[in-house]
Amino acid sequence: MAKKILLLCGDFAEDYETMVPFQTLQAVGHEVHAVCPDKKAGDQIATAVHDFEGHQTYSEKPGHNFTLNADFDKVKADDYDALVIPGGRAPEYLRLDQRVIDLVRAFHEQGKPIAAICHGVQILAAADIVRDREVSCYPACAPDLKSAGGKYADIPIDAAHTDGNLITAPAWPAHPAWMAQFLQALGTRISHE
Repeated sequence: MAKKILLLCGDFAEDYETMVPFQTLQAVGHEVHAVCPDKKAGDQIATAVHDFEGHQTYSEKPGHNFTLNADFDKVKADDYDALVIPGGRAPEYLRLDQRVIDLVRAFHEQGKPIAAICHGVQILAAADIVRDREVSCYPACAPDLKSAGGKYADIPIDAAHTDGNLITAPAWPAHPAWMAQFLQALGTRISHE
């Protein structure tokens, strides 16, 4: 059965971590609503491409403009089966919005699957839902996770980790593993004939 999934994003969310889950989940038949605080359906967010080019940290380049398809002010956790939180710079400021924190907590309190990647853990930590949980994230965010009482899952950059309803990964190279674990949490069955 198709699920209804909320994608919580914002300006300068990581391009791949926004578009790939949005399109992947639709490709397997799920309904995905992409929202951003203070924006409506039809508005766009700017994304950023983060790449690993041998520097001490990732580089950042302009990404695509991504069109939202739902209004943030109208969403409620009760209306969705799961939540996806992309990484990039957006989580850094989205976590300051109490409406975002309340929404994430509502998904968690209802035991719904929450998939967060890369810097998305900053929102999970701010929502105080990582305490005593093993969670993956971009390594530079591990101090945020640990400060919030979570245990850092130090896994390869192309791996993902599930702890209860939290499905997490370090960065976009983990999309195959991250999306596979999230689809499993959703109960999605893909058949090859």
